Amino acid sequence: MEISIIQIGNSKGIRLAKTILERYDITDKVELIFKEGFLILKPVKKPRDGWDEAFKKMADRGDDELLIDDVFEDENWEL
Repeated sequence: MEISIIQIGNSKGIRLAKTILERYDITDKVELIFKEGFLILKPVKKPRDGWDEAFKKMADRGDDELLIDDVFEDENWEL
């Protein structure tokens, strides 16, 4: 795909079509990677984005039980 460089104030940039933004889930930021003569745009994701809401839903459903005890019988707390 070939796109034009456009003037943006005192800088220059590119415009990405809405379909590209949606397909690659690009929202606010991208990471610009320089690799082997290529420029790569990678969507910036927050790894735990939305977890708070997911955990709340789990608690509401009662799905937030421990699967493994947090203390094991053979643990030695004295060193």
